[in-house]
Amino acid sequence: MQTRAYGKTGITTSLFGMGCMRLPTIAGASGLEEIDKEKAIEMVQYAANNGVTYFDTAYGYHNQQSEALVGEALEGELRKKVTIATKQPYSVMKTKDNMRRNLENTLKKLRTDYLDVYLIHSIQPPYWEDIKAFDAIGEYEKFRQEGLIKNIAFSYHGDFETYKKIVDYYDWDMVQIQQNILDVNDQATSEGIRYAGKKGMAVVIMEPLRGGGLAQPPKEVAALYEQYPEKRTAVEWAFRHLYDFPEVSVILSGVSTMEQLKDNIRIFSGEDVKPNCLTEADKKLLADVKAAYEARAGINCTACEYCQPCPMGVEIPRLFKAYNSGMMYDNMNFGKGSYAFAKRNGADASKCVECGACENVCPQNLEIIELLKKVRAELDG
Repeated sequence: MQTRAYGKTGITTSLFGMGCMRLPTIAGASGLEEIDKEKAIEMVQYAANNGVTYFDTAYGYHNQQSEALVGEALEGELRKKVTIATKQPYSVMKTKDNMRRNLENTLKKLRTDYLDVYLIHSIQPPYWEDIKAFDAIGEYEKFRQEGLIKNIAFSYHGDFETYKKIVDYYDWDMVQIQQNILDVNDQATSEGIRYAGKKGMAVVIMEPLRGGGLAQPPKEVAALYEQYPEKRTAVEWAFRHLYDFPEVSVILSGVSTMEQLKDNIRIFSGEDVKPNCLTEADKKLLADVKAAYEARAGINCTACEYCQPCPMGVEIPRLFKAYNSGMMYDNMNFGKGSYAFAKRNGADASKCVECGACENVCPQNLEIIELLKKVRAELDG
Protein backbone atom coordinates (compact mmCIF):
# COMPACT_ATOMS: atom_id res chain seq x y z
CA MET A 1 0.00 0.00 0.00
CA GLN A 2 1.38 3.37 -1.05
CA THR A 3 1.51 6.04 1.65
CA ARG A 4 1.79 9.81 1.75
CA ALA A 5 2.44 12.60 4.22
CA TYR A 6 -0.75 14.04 5.69
CA GLY A 7 0.10 17.66 5.07
CA LYS A 8 2.13 19.35 7.81
CA THR A 9 0.67 17.21 10.62
CA GLY A 10 3.51 14.69 10.83
CA ILE A 11 1.08 11.85 10.14
CA THR A 12 1.68 9.36 7.33
CA THR A 13 -1.41 7.69 5.91
CA SER A 14 -2.31 5.16 3.27
CA LEU A 15 -3.03 6.89 -0.03
CA PHE A 16 -6.27 4.91 -0.23
CA GLY A 17 -8.75 5.83 2.48
CA MET A 18 -11.79 3.68 3.17
CA GLY A 19 -14.93 5.78 2.96
CA CYS A 20 -17.60 4.45 5.31
CA MET A 21 -20.67 6.02 3.72
CA ARG A 22 -21.48 3.19 1.29
CA LEU A 23 -21.03 0.08 3.44
CA PRO A 24 -23.04 -3.06 2.60
CA THR A 25 -26.64 -2.86 3.80
CA ILE A 26 -29.63 -5.08 4.52
CA ALA A 27 -33.31 -4.34 5.05
CA GLY A 28 -33.94 -3.50 8.69
CA ALA A 29 -36.92 -4.46 10.83
CA SER A 30 -38.33 -0.94 10.47
CA GLY A 31 -38.17 -1.15 6.69
CA LEU A 32 -35.19 1.20 6.52
CA GLU A 33 -31.80 0.05 5.29
CA GLU A 34 -29.31 -0.90 7.98
CA ILE A 35 -25.62 -1.68 7.75
CA ASP A 36 -24.93 -5.37 7.19
CA LYS A 37 -22.87 -5.51 10.35
CA GLU A 38 -21.13 -8.83 9.75
CA LYS A 39 -19.99 -7.96 6.22
CA ALA A 40 -19.07 -4.37 7.05
CA ILE A 41 -16.95 -5.27 10.08
CA GLU A 42 -15.18 -7.93 8.02
CA MET A 43 -14.40 -5.32 5.35
CA VAL A 44 -13.13 -2.65 7.76
CA GLN A 45 -10.91 -5.13 9.56
CA TYR A 46 -9.65 -6.60 6.29
CA ALA A 47 -8.71 -3.11 5.15
CA ALA A 48 -6.90 -2.30 8.40
CA ASN A 49 -4.99 -5.59 8.22
CA ASN A 50 -3.97 -5.01 4.60
CA GLY A 51 -2.31 -1.63 4.66
CA VAL A 52 -5.26 0.77 4.85
CA THR A 53 -4.67 3.22 7.69
CA TYR A 54 -7.27 5.93 6.93
CA PHE A 55 -10.98 5.58 7.67
CA ASP A 56 -13.51 8.31 6.96
CA THR A 57 -16.94 8.46 8.55
CA ALA A 58 -19.42 11.08 9.76
CA TYR A 59 -22.19 11.68 12.29
CA GLY A 60 -24.94 11.24 9.71
CA TYR A 61 -23.65 8.40 7.53
CA HIS A 62 -25.93 5.36 7.27
CA ASN A 63 -28.65 6.98 9.40
CA GLN A 64 -26.09 7.67 12.15
CA GLN A 65 -24.92 4.02 12.22
CA SER A 66 -21.54 4.38 10.51
CA GLU A 67 -19.48 5.74 13.41
CA ALA A 68 -20.61 2.92 15.71
CA LEU A 69 -19.77 0.29 13.11
CA VAL A 70 -16.30 1.72 12.52
CA GLY A 71 -15.73 1.96 16.27
CA GLU A 72 -16.66 -1.66 16.85
CA ALA A 73 -14.54 -2.88 13.94
CA LEU A 74 -11.41 -0.96 14.94
CA GLU A 75 -11.59 -1.25 18.72
CA GLY A 76 -8.44 -2.48 20.44
CA GLU A 77 -5.09 -2.96 18.73
CA LEU A 78 -6.33 -1.88 15.30
CA ARG A 79 -7.24 1.56 16.67
CA LYS A 80 -3.57 2.21 17.39
CA LYS A 81 -2.65 1.60 13.73
CA VAL A 82 -5.17 3.85 12.02
CA THR A 83 -6.24 7.44 11.45
CA ILE A 84 -9.95 8.06 11.98
CA ALA A 85 -11.61 11.13 10.50
CA THR A 86 -15.19 12.05 11.28
CA LYS A 87 -17.38 15.11 10.96
CA GLN A 88 -19.79 17.31 12.88
CA PRO A 89 -22.63 18.69 10.74
CA TYR A 90 -23.50 22.36 10.59
CA SER A 91 -27.04 21.41 11.64
CA VAL A 92 -25.96 20.63 15.24
CA MET A 93 -23.93 23.82 15.62
CA LYS A 94 -26.78 25.68 17.30
CA THR A 95 -25.18 25.96 20.72
CA LYS A 96 -21.74 25.21 22.14
CA ASP A 97 -23.35 22.60 24.40
CA ASN A 98 -24.79 20.87 21.34
CA MET A 99 -21.35 20.74 19.73
CA ARG A 100 -19.81 19.19 22.83
CA ARG A 101 -22.59 16.65 23.27
CA ASN A 102 -22.24 15.64 19.64
CA LEU A 103 -18.49 15.15 20.01
CA GLU A 104 -18.92 13.13 23.20
CA ASN A 105 -21.50 10.92 21.49
CA THR A 106 -19.16 10.44 18.52
CA LEU A 107 -16.27 9.43 20.78
CA LYS A 108 -18.53 6.93 22.51
CA LYS A 109 -19.69 5.44 19.21
CA LEU A 110 -16.14 5.19 17.89
CA ARG A 111 -14.96 3.61 21.17
CA THR A 112 -12.02 5.98 21.43
CA ASP A 113 -10.98 8.86 23.68
CA TYR A 114 -9.72 11.06 20.85
CA LEU A 115 -10.27 11.75 17.15
CA ASP A 116 -7.35 12.00 14.76
CA VAL A 117 -9.24 14.40 12.49
CA TYR A 118 -12.46 16.31 13.19
CA LEU A 119 -14.11 18.10 10.29
CA ILE A 120 -16.78 20.74 10.02
CA HIS A 121 -18.99 18.79 7.65
CA SER A 122 -19.85 20.02 4.17
CA ILE A 123 -19.37 23.75 4.45
CA GLN A 124 -21.35 25.46 1.71
CA PRO A 125 -21.13 29.16 0.81
CA PRO A 126 -24.46 30.13 2.47
CA TYR A 127 -23.35 28.59 5.78
CA TRP A 128 -19.85 30.00 6.02
CA GLU A 129 -20.74 33.40 7.51
CA ASP A 130 -22.87 31.72 10.18
CA ILE A 131 -20.07 29.29 11.05
CA LYS A 132 -17.66 32.20 11.47
CA ALA A 133 -20.10 34.23 13.56
CA PHE A 134 -20.81 31.24 15.79
CA ASP A 135 -17.05 30.66 16.23
CA ALA A 136 -17.31 26.93 15.59
CA ILE A 137 -13.56 26.86 14.93
CA GLY A 138 -12.91 28.33 18.37
CA GLU A 139 -14.90 25.49 19.89
CA TYR A 140 -12.88 22.95 17.90
CA GLU A 141 -9.72 24.55 19.28
CA LYS A 142 -11.02 24.00 22.83
CA PHE A 143 -11.61 20.34 21.97
CA ARG A 144 -8.03 20.09 20.74
CA GLN A 145 -6.63 21.74 23.88
CA GLU A 146 -8.50 19.13 25.92
CA GLY A 147 -6.96 16.32 23.86
CA LEU A 148 -10.29 15.22 22.41
CA ILE A 149 -9.26 15.92 18.81
CA LYS A 150 -5.87 16.23 17.14
CA ASN A 151 -6.46 17.92 13.80
CA ILE A 152 -9.03 20.48 12.64
CA ALA A 153 -10.43 20.28 9.13
CA PHE A 154 -13.42 20.91 6.90
CA SER A 155 -15.15 19.33 3.95
CA TYR A 156 -16.49 21.52 1.20
CA HIS A 157 -19.04 21.71 -1.59
CA GLY A 158 -19.18 25.05 -3.34
CA ASP A 159 -17.41 27.50 -5.62
CA PHE A 160 -13.67 28.12 -5.81
CA GLU A 161 -13.74 31.75 -4.65
CA THR A 162 -15.53 30.94 -1.39
CA TYR A 163 -13.24 27.94 -0.97
CA LYS A 164 -10.19 30.20 -1.07
CA LYS A 165 -11.69 32.49 1.56
CA ILE A 166 -12.29 29.55 3.89
CA VAL A 167 -8.81 28.11 3.32
CA ASP A 168 -7.25 31.53 4.02
CA TYR A 169 -9.36 32.20 7.13
CA TYR A 170 -7.68 29.69 9.45
CA ASP A 171 -4.61 27.50 9.78
CA TRP A 172 -6.46 24.30 8.88
CA ASP A 173 -4.78 20.89 9.06
CA MET A 174 -6.79 19.35 6.23
CA VAL A 175 -9.48 19.96 3.64
CA GLN A 176 -11.71 17.34 2.02
CA ILE A 177 -13.03 18.20 -1.43
CA GLN A 178 -14.84 16.54 -4.32
CA GLN A 179 -12.60 16.01 -7.32
CA ASN A 180 -12.51 13.58 -10.22
CA ILE A 181 -12.00 13.48 -13.98
CA LEU A 182 -15.20 15.46 -14.58
CA ASP A 183 -14.93 18.04 -11.78
CA VAL A 184 -11.56 19.60 -12.64
CA ASN A 185 -13.28 22.96 -13.19
CA ASP A 186 -16.18 22.48 -10.76
CA GLN A 187 -16.60 22.96 -7.01
CA ALA A 188 -13.18 23.63 -5.43
CA THR A 189 -11.61 22.69 -8.81
CA SER A 190 -8.26 20.99 -9.37
CA GLU A 191 -6.63 24.34 -8.66
CA GLY A 192 -8.11 24.05 -5.17
CA ILE A 193 -5.92 21.00 -4.58
CA ARG A 194 -2.80 23.03 -5.33
CA TYR A 195 -4.03 26.05 -3.37
CA ALA A 196 -4.44 24.06 -0.15
CA GLY A 197 -1.23 22.14 -0.76
CA LYS A 198 0.79 25.35 -0.93
CA LYS A 199 -0.39 26.13 2.59
CA GLY A 200 0.79 22.78 3.91
CA MET A 201 -2.71 21.39 4.32
CA ALA A 202 -3.46 17.73 3.81
CA VAL A 203 -5.83 17.33 0.87
CA VAL A 204 -8.31 14.46 1.02
CA ILE A 205 -10.32 13.66 -2.10
CA MET A 206 -13.92 12.45 -2.00
CA GLU A 207 -16.10 11.26 -4.88
CA PRO A 208 -13.16 10.14 -7.07
CA LEU A 209 -15.60 7.98 -9.05
CA ARG A 210 -18.52 10.46 -8.93
CA GLY A 211 -20.67 8.17 -6.80
CA GLY A 212 -19.53 5.14 -8.79
CA GLY A 213 -20.62 6.60 -12.13
CA LEU A 214 -17.10 6.66 -13.56
CA ALA A 215 -16.62 2.95 -12.87
CA GLN A 216 -19.01 1.89 -15.65
CA PRO A 217 -18.34 4.19 -18.59
CA PRO A 218 -20.73 4.51 -21.55
CA LYS A 219 -19.61 2.98 -24.83
CA GLU A 220 -18.00 6.18 -26.20
CA VAL A 221 -15.78 6.49 -23.13
CA ALA A 222 -15.05 2.76 -22.93
CA ALA A 223 -13.83 2.90 -26.53
CA LEU A 224 -11.33 5.65 -25.68
CA TYR A 225 -9.87 3.55 -22.87
CA GLU A 226 -9.79 0.40 -25.02
CA GLN A 227 -7.99 2.14 -27.90
CA TYR A 228 -5.29 3.60 -25.66
CA PRO A 229 -1.99 1.67 -25.71
CA GLU A 230 -1.66 1.52 -21.91
CA LYS A 231 -4.37 -0.81 -20.67
CA ARG A 232 -6.06 0.17 -17.40
CA THR A 233 -9.61 -0.06 -16.10
CA ALA A 234 -11.82 3.02 -15.89
CA VAL A 235 -11.45 2.90 -12.09
CA GLU A 236 -7.65 2.83 -12.35
CA TRP A 237 -7.63 5.85 -14.66
CA ALA A 238 -9.96 7.76 -12.34
CA PHE A 239 -7.67 7.17 -9.36
CA ARG A 240 -4.54 7.78 -11.42
CA HIS A 241 -5.82 11.24 -12.38
CA LEU A 242 -5.94 12.10 -8.66
CA TYR A 243 -2.79 10.55 -7.22
CA ASP A 244 -0.88 12.36 -9.97
CA PHE A 245 -1.25 15.45 -7.73
CA PRO A 246 1.65 15.58 -5.23
CA GLU A 247 -0.56 17.62 -2.89
CA VAL A 248 -3.11 14.82 -2.46
CA SER A 249 -2.68 12.91 0.81
CA VAL A 250 -5.65 10.52 0.72
CA ILE A 251 -8.14 9.41 -1.94
CA LEU A 252 -11.35 8.15 -0.38
CA SER A 253 -13.32 5.37 -1.99
CA GLY A 254 -16.67 4.32 -0.57
CA VAL A 255 -16.66 0.56 -1.03
CA SER A 256 -19.80 -1.57 -0.74
CA THR A 257 -18.36 -5.05 -1.34
CA MET A 258 -15.27 -7.00 -0.42
CA GLU A 259 -14.52 -7.32 -4.14
CA GLN A 260 -14.41 -3.52 -4.52
CA LEU A 261 -12.24 -3.20 -1.43
CA LYS A 262 -9.71 -5.77 -2.63
CA ASP A 263 -9.57 -4.14 -6.06
CA ASN A 264 -8.86 -0.74 -4.51
CA ILE A 265 -6.14 -2.18 -2.30
CA ARG A 266 -4.61 -3.80 -5.39
CA ILE A 267 -4.67 -0.53 -7.34
CA PHE A 268 -3.17 1.57 -4.55
CA SER A 269 -0.43 -0.98 -3.86
CA GLY A 270 1.08 -0.66 -7.33
CA GLU A 271 4.70 0.43 -7.68
CA ASP A 272 3.70 3.01 -10.30
CA VAL A 273 1.24 4.75 -7.95
CA LYS A 274 3.24 7.94 -7.64
CA PRO A 275 2.81 11.71 -7.93
CA ASN A 276 3.42 13.26 -11.35
CA CYS A 277 2.81 9.88 -12.99
CA LEU A 278 0.70 11.08 -15.93
CA THR A 279 2.37 11.60 -19.29
CA GLU A 280 1.16 14.27 -21.70
CA ALA A 281 -0.53 11.51 -23.69
CA ASP A 282 -2.28 10.30 -20.53
CA LYS A 283 -3.56 13.82 -19.85
CA LYS A 284 -4.83 14.07 -23.41
CA LEU A 285 -6.69 10.79 -22.97
CA LEU A 286 -8.37 12.01 -19.78
CA ALA A 287 -9.28 15.32 -21.43
CA ASP A 288 -10.87 13.34 -24.27
CA VAL A 289 -12.72 11.20 -21.73
CA LYS A 290 -14.08 14.32 -20.03
CA ALA A 291 -15.19 15.73 -23.38
CA ALA A 292 -16.90 12.46 -24.31
CA TYR A 293 -18.88 12.47 -21.07
CA GLU A 294 -19.84 16.12 -21.52
CA ALA A 295 -20.98 15.48 -25.10
CA ARG A 296 -23.63 13.17 -23.66
CA ALA A 297 -25.13 15.93 -21.50
CA GLY A 298 -28.65 16.78 -22.58
CA ILE A 299 -28.83 20.40 -21.40
CA ASN A 300 -26.26 22.98 -22.43
CA CYS A 301 -26.18 24.71 -19.03
CA THR A 302 -22.81 26.21 -18.07
CA ALA A 303 -23.84 26.81 -14.42
CA CYS A 304 -23.10 30.53 -14.79
CA GLU A 305 -25.98 31.13 -12.31
CA TYR A 306 -27.29 34.23 -14.10
CA CYS A 307 -30.71 32.66 -13.43
CA GLN A 308 -30.11 32.67 -9.69
CA PRO A 309 -31.70 33.44 -7.37
CA CYS A 310 -35.00 32.22 -8.75
CA PRO A 311 -37.96 34.14 -7.22
CA MET A 312 -39.44 30.78 -6.18
CA GLY A 313 -36.14 29.30 -5.00
CA VAL A 314 -35.73 26.74 -7.79
CA GLU A 315 -32.08 25.64 -7.99
CA ILE A 316 -32.00 25.58 -11.78
CA PRO A 317 -28.27 24.82 -12.33
CA ARG A 318 -28.34 22.03 -9.71
CA LEU A 319 -31.36 20.41 -11.37
CA PHE A 320 -29.84 20.64 -14.83
CA LYS A 321 -26.59 19.16 -13.52
CA ALA A 322 -28.53 16.26 -11.98
CA TYR A 323 -30.22 15.57 -15.31
CA ASN A 324 -26.94 15.78 -17.21
CA SER A 325 -25.31 13.34 -14.78
CA GLY A 326 -27.96 10.77 -15.59
CA MET A 327 -27.42 11.32 -19.31
CA MET A 328 -23.63 11.12 -19.05
CA TYR A 329 -23.68 7.81 -17.17
CA ASP A 330 -26.57 6.43 -19.23
CA ASN A 331 -28.39 5.88 -15.92
CA MET A 332 -30.94 8.41 -14.68
CA ASN A 333 -30.71 7.03 -11.14
CA PHE A 334 -27.53 9.08 -10.73
CA GLY A 335 -29.57 12.26 -11.13
CA LYS A 336 -32.50 11.25 -8.95
CA GLY A 337 -30.57 11.60 -5.70
CA SER A 338 -29.59 15.19 -6.45
CA TYR A 339 -33.13 15.99 -7.51
CA ALA A 340 -34.53 14.49 -4.30
CA PHE A 341 -32.11 16.62 -2.26
CA ALA A 342 -33.32 19.77 -4.02
CA LYS A 343 -36.92 18.68 -3.47
CA ARG A 344 -36.39 18.24 0.27
CA ASN A 345 -35.09 21.81 0.35
CA GLY A 346 -38.11 23.12 -1.54
CA ALA A 347 -35.95 23.98 -4.55
CA ASP A 348 -37.17 21.48 -7.16
CA ALA A 349 -38.85 22.08 -10.50
CA SER A 350 -42.37 21.80 -9.05
CA LYS A 351 -41.90 25.28 -7.57
CA CYS A 352 -41.61 26.88 -11.02
CA VAL A 353 -44.47 29.31 -11.77
CA GLU A 354 -43.28 30.00 -15.34
CA CYS A 355 -42.58 33.67 -14.67
CA GLY A 356 -39.78 33.63 -17.27
CA ALA A 357 -37.31 35.67 -15.21
CA CYS A 358 -34.64 33.01 -15.75
CA GLU A 359 -35.11 32.86 -19.52
CA ASN A 360 -34.73 36.63 -19.80
CA VAL A 361 -31.16 36.49 -18.43
CA CYS A 362 -29.85 33.12 -19.69
CA PRO A 363 -26.72 33.71 -21.86
CA GLN A 364 -27.30 30.33 -23.54
CA ASN A 365 -30.90 31.25 -24.45
CA LEU A 366 -32.14 28.01 -22.94
CA GLU A 367 -35.87 27.34 -22.83
CA ILE A 368 -35.59 26.86 -19.08
CA ILE A 369 -39.30 26.51 -18.34
CA GLU A 370 -39.73 23.58 -20.74
CA LEU A 371 -36.42 22.04 -19.68
CA LEU A 372 -37.49 22.10 -16.03
CA LYS A 373 -40.62 20.19 -17.00
CA LYS A 374 -38.45 17.63 -18.78
CA VAL A 375 -36.12 17.29 -15.80
CA ARG A 376 -39.03 16.83 -13.42
CA ALA A 377 -40.59 14.16 -15.64
CA GLU A 378 -37.32 12.19 -15.71
CA LEU A 379 -36.10 12.61 -12.14
CA ASP A 380 -39.06 13.18 -9.81
CA GLY A 381 -39.86 9.79 -8.37
